[in-house]
Amino acid sequence: MPRAVTLLTDFGTADAYVGEMKGLILSQAPDVQLVDISHEIAPQDVEGARLAVARYWRRFPDGTVHVIVVDPGVGSPRAALAVESDGRMLVGPDNGVLSPALLMPDTRVVSLPVATGASSTFHGRDVFAPAAALLANGTPLDSLGAPFEHPIVRRTPEARRMDDGAIIGEVISVDRFGTLLTNLVAPRGGSVEIAGRALGPLARTYADAPNGAFVALVGSSGLVEIARRNGSAAELLAVARGAPVILRPPRA
Repeated sequence: MPRAVTLLTDFGTADAYVGEMKGLILSQAPDVQLVDISHEIAPQDVEGARLAVARYWRRFPDGTVHVIVVDPGVGSPRAALAVESDGRMLVGPDNGVLSPALLMPDTRVVSLPVATGASSTFHGRDVFAPAAALLANGTPLDSLGAPFEHPIVRRTPEARRMDDGAIIGEVISVDRFGTLLTNLVAPRGGSVEIAGRALGPLARTYADAPNGAFVALVGSSGLVEIARRNGSAAELLAVARGAPVILRPPRA
């Protein structure tokens, strides 16, 4: 069965950058199955890319190669990495985008060499795509480069408990619907406050709110989300990543 190679970038699709990467991968590994995760990560948004990787990388079968190119430091001394973790491989820059895999206990990491003649502005094509093709063809990770001991790891900020028992977290991501993803976990339910608004008890689904109303619920990631029924919560609340969110657990 052909291996899957996934692509996550901030390149968009108006230019030829994604096509160049795909062409190189298919030239060197013609039997792979290319899967576009997204090319609409906000430009240079390393944190947004990290959160996206966390959602999908382990959903794919063993042997999958994930290519992540959100790389504002391209051409600088930052390392280029290949990672093997939990049966999957990932390639990308050493800026934290690979953190979800780096946190696994069985992870191995190597530093990819940058070949003479590689573009200093397009390692996606000249470094990461060739490495992905090699891995997809079955080349062992260790043959791609030297072991790399201290990759950059980013972690989602932890919520904290206040003196009154409430838990304060923050918005960590905003999706294309304007839904706010937080770092709050609410296994026992509770009520949510944001931007001076009390949104009431956690709902089960978006449809539990009237049209145009706000709703807080536990989303598919297992984290508390704040949405607006048939609208954008982010726009109407005028909040973005980093905005504080309060969870008041139910009374015992």
